[in-house]
Amino acid sequence: MIIIPAIDIRQGKCVRLYQGDFSKPTKVAEDPVEVAEKFQETGAQYIHMVDLDGALEGRTVNEDIIINVVSRVKVPVELGGGIRDLRTIDRLINKGISRVILGSVALKNTQMVMEAVKEFGQHIAVGIDAKNGKVSIEGWLNTSNVNYIDFALKMEDIGVDNIIFTDISRDGTLKGPNLEQLQALKEKVSCKVTASGGIKDLEDIKALKAMELYGAITGKAIYDGTLSLAEALKV
Repeated sequence: MIIIPAIDIRQGKCVRLYQGDFSKPTKVAEDPVEVAEKFQETGAQYIHMVDLDGALEGRTVNEDIIINVVSRVKVPVELGGGIRDLRTIDRLINKGISRVILGSVALKNTQMVMEAVKEFGQHIAVGIDAKNGKVSIEGWLNTSNVNYIDFALKMEDIGVDNIIFTDISRDGTLKGPNLEQLQALKEKVSCKVTASGGIKDLEDIKALKAMELYGAITGKAIYDGTLSLAEALKV
């Protein structure tokens, strides 16, 4: 299992949200490049970035900052937030983004995701963010009636090989990941599953690794010091 440290960008700064609440961002660092370089120095194999403004507006907003990060580190970077069309995906990949994460558009436009997978293959992942087991979209502001496992199965059927699952109620809380929902998902799909949201410490990392997941994304725990990235990478 790979450990993927997270950098969330809001108005050009590194922030963390609590349960996806955009009204109460906590700034954790001034310079995203410095944060990414530190993650690289520590040994991270991948970096997870989210354009939070983009998720709200449905278009990439902090792209210049994110591409600057990509140009400054050798570690591959995955990006989500506001990516809605093939042209944007193509541009981001050509600018060095290793993996593009589709969220809201995956629920709204299955055909586009199918085309993206056909054209870009392993460069495409789908982020499934859920409240009470139901898929949320538009920066987590709206919740659908679609069950997260049903949606994951649909994505796998159209060729998606990488799913990032977040239980929104755990995100930014340091209360631990939703192991039950992750286990249920892992039992139903055969594609790669990455856990996101709620990770607090090494015990959480060990529990997720025991599930044989593809990856674990962690942000707040690293910034707050409850989890050492260096130690997590050794698990």
